[in-house]
Amino acid sequence: MVRLFPGVAALVFILVAVLVEVLMVDWPAVIPWSSFLPVVVLSGLFLTPRWFAVVLLFIAAMLAYDGWAVPKDRGDYYLGALVIFVIMAAMMTWLSVSRAPLGVQGTLAESMLIDLRDRIRAQSVLPALPEPWHAEVDVQPAYFEPFAGDFAVANTSADGDRFEVALVDVSGKGLDAGTRALLLSGAFGSLLGALEPPDLLGAANSYLLRQDWNDGFATAIHVALELETGRFTVGGAGHPPAVKFWAGAGRWQVMDAANGPLLGVLPGAEFPRRSGQLERGDALLLYTDGVIETRFRDLTVGIDRMLGEAERLVAEGFTGGASRICGAALAGRSDDRAVVLIWRS
Repeated sequence: MVRLFPGVAALVFILVAVLVEVLMVDWPAVIPWSSFLPVVVLSGLFLTPRWFAVVLLFIAAMLAYDGWAVPKDRGDYYLGALVIFVIMAAMMTWLSVSRAPLGVQGTLAESMLIDLRDRIRAQSVLPALPEPWHAEVDVQPAYFEPFAGDFAVANTSADGDRFEVALVDVSGKGLDAGTRALLLSGAFGSLLGALEPPDLLGAANSYLLRQDWNDGFATAIHVALELETGRFTVGGAGHPPAVKFWAGAGRWQVMDAANGPLLGVLPGAEFPRRSGQLERGDALLLYTDGVIETRFRDLTVGIDRMLGEAERLVAEGFTGGASRICGAALAGRSDDRAVVLIWRS
């Protein structure tokens, strides 16, 4: 009713205010003037600015009448209630006006934000892979915010022969990057599997350029893995290089960069790819810059720290490794962080 009939809702709030006024007349020692405040708060949350102003004016008129008729021994109580009413009315007016551009009323705006957050998280869930393949992803927003500019999108081909995953880092962090991350994750989700791997990053670059966002660039790394043979190709767009664990040598090694420019910066950019092979016991690690970067230390320090944490996985097992590496990031909670770990048992 509140969303569809704001005028009716405003009338309900006015009737409640009248009821409060009547109760104050009959039982002045029990019902204080501050009883109007819940009406002000609720009408500010659920009404548009225009109808909220109508309710405020009606309550203000009743308070003005009370001020004219208030007994002298209750003047201090009335003045205190009036000050609180003015402060609360100003705060709720600001809230109502600030939410008006959303075009929704009540708690629908918060519900929409929650839905956006849940959609981003759902898109970062990796599909189950057949034995002997395994994959994990972990995304941790900066400062415990509900939104992150880092996300992963994955897809398994219809015949089950190819697994693709893209790890993306949108410019900005937390809530500022959350809405752009949602749009871009949707674009990546539709492109994965619809295009051949060499064409994916170019298509994503064209999409970002069409958005014409301020500071709307992003970095990305994309892996296409053939589940039957273990062969894979990897391509990047301004993104930190992948790291491979060689079971035969027993060590992690940063792969030679196959990197193109940032997404959303250069029209017609090319994104080279590099091939590789995952044998039994091998693993592939993808990560965003929040895992290895910090403002006060060299980049190599962050890479060494990440590889040190990855070394512990060799003896203890790769399961849960994405969360461990992400949690041990050098930047701590000051930046969004994301890790994708793929391994062949």
